[in-house]
Amino acid sequence: MNDAQNLMELDEAKIRAAYDAALTLLEGFDHAPRIAKAHATAPSRPGPERSPGIGGHRPFRSTTPGLATRKTARPDGVHLIARIKDAEADDPLISPMQASVLQALRRALAVAQVVSDAYAQQSGLAALIRDNLAGRLGREKAGEFSDMLAAASLISLFTFANMTAFLIAPQAADTPDGPEIGPVEEILTDNPQLALRGALWELDQMIATFAEGDRRLPATISAYCERLMEKTAIRASTSPCLDAFERVAYRVKADAFTISGFTPTQKARASQLTMTFKKPSEVVGNHIAKYQAMKLAKMLMAYDFRRQKNPFAELGGFIFTFMGDGRPGTGKTTLIQMMAGLLNDYCQNAGYPFRYQNLSTDSIDSYQGKSAQNAKSFINNILDPNVIGFGTIDDIDQLAGKRGDRQSSAGQLEITAVLMESFAGANTVIRGNCTFGMFSNYPENVDDALRQRAGARFLVDGPQSRDDYIDILYLLLGSSHDIPLGEHDLFAAQQIKRAVAASFASHNRPQETTLQQVFEQTKAEVGPLNTIARLGSYLKAIQRADPRFTGRAIKNITDAIKVRAMDVDLPDDWMETPDLFLFQDYDTKMAMLRELMQPVTADMVLQEINRYADSEFRYADNSDEAAIAAAVRDMKRMEKAKQRFLKGEG
Repeated sequence: MNDAQNLMELDEAKIRAAYDAALTLLEGFDHAPRIAKAHATAPSRPGPERSPGIGGHRPFRSTTPGLATRKTARPDGVHLIARIKDAEADDPLISPMQASVLQALRRALAVAQVVSDAYAQQSGLAALIRDNLAGRLGREKAGEFSDMLAAASLISLFTFANMTAFLIAPQAADTPDGPEIGPVEEILTDNPQLALRGALWELDQMIATFAEGDRRLPATISAYCERLMEKTAIRASTSPCLDAFERVAYRVKADAFTISGFTPTQKARASQLTMTFKKPSEVVGNHIAKYQAMKLAKMLMAYDFRRQKNPFAELGGFIFTFMGDGRPGTGKTTLIQMMAGLLNDYCQNAGYPFRYQNLSTDSIDSYQGKSAQNAKSFINNILDPNVIGFGTIDDIDQLAGKRGDRQSSAGQLEITAVLMESFAGANTVIRGNCTFGMFSNYPENVDDALRQRAGARFLVDGPQSRDDYIDILYLLLGSSHDIPLGEHDLFAAQQIKRAVAASFASHNRPQETTLQQVFEQTKAEVGPLNTIARLGSYLKAIQRADPRFTGRAIKNITDAIKVRAMDVDLPDDWMETPDLFLFQDYDTKMAMLRELMQPVTADMVLQEINRYADSEFRYADNSDEAAIAAAVRDMKRMEKAKQRFLKGEG
């Protein structure tokens, strides 16, 4: 994680000084592909009166007497300027779109060179390069030199792809149906210059194949950059010598662009929300789910954009992923509308960009790899450290396939793999600027491993008590009637603190029958569950009853306990007047939150164990019951088929 003191602003003069070298690459160079295979011809050349190797744009002419102009490449090389102009072959003039794309490519190449040079100075690579050129590089340094060149190559590739995608994002967004370009292959790590040439050669091939006209040009380049970033980040995860790059964040002030390791940077744009927001008072029942959603909305607002981290995430009380489950009609959509509405209002008041997005079944695609690409794009949009993000996956049981289920399509399984890797993978970084909510009417149909990546469980069970039903009837009827209310204290049951306290207290004992038996047996064996040892014995007993209750379940339980320890009701004034808390520096926020923390108790631990285990046993029971019901239906069908067969009915 990059702190404020590790933020390095790149010198604009150095970036512009690298423009000439960048333009030379765009004009033309030779490259013989090593890994990928060529599948496109050279760009069309101008009329016969032109000399070979000279593009259709106006060439550079020096105004200094005696200064030779830039050399041009041979016509069989890579000519990106000519290639991009060919995207709209009917127009002899370069279009505004083409000019914008070329400006972005030139600037991204220049920034990649400056960042690579900065890494070389910080890591000691520059000294090794000088020794190598002077013939002083000993054998004992050869391995280190090779590793550092490979690291610099990966840095150049990722920076180039990252900034290009960042700069052309507005144009690419106008073409949501981007092409499926396939894998990126020509990734070379001999040195940064060769690496960029290989990337530009492959980009040239992609533009020739997929960019049909100006409208498809930015989307093609954007799709290529996304694939290049993904593959480069994977290579970087196992490459040495990258510490000097990953511990520093680089800032390009003129473009408001920040390079933070191998994390993609996106435009800090808020999404335009058209949903109907709900106020907390309009959510009846679902007390714990409503309370935790309200808390989570305020937690997100504690995010520090300069440090790019959240005090709640550091203190251990942040919910990165959660699962909301309940029967149809119990209020899952209302809960989403409430939380999105709170975040939207808080962000508007503070001037923060807010981005909401839902991953829907439209993301499942029949083309191999496209579903995964859609899911990854969704994840990256919400993870963007420059925004407050809220991502939802409604009906996740239909969207993400269950491994081993023959009814799961390839696209569904691709989405499952992406979500699992993104929510708790080796490269998952939780900054505390976003959260993901998975919602389902049938959570037992969600892949077990994916479901366990939900750090918190929100049981969305709707109205429960008589008071709840009176309140929701009154609320939904509105004011267009004159029916008397009768003897009822309106909305008293919805007072959040009282309702939540009662809900938590109800988990002093398990609610699922199977878990109740485990609970009683453990108490009989070890006594009251009021010590770490006894609580650990209870956890082991649960694991014996359900082998799926693994170490990840324990982690989720302890995370929920930490959330309870951070069970602080951030004052509404802090949201309404940002100077009181939101605009404070990170250390001040941390100190203010520490004062509000409460100690962890044995009762709190027991309640969270029961809450989590109840949900797992409920899912298992429902899954078993669904499987039994399906088997019974199959048996009945076979019996009827047998009877018809014996009667000779065809």
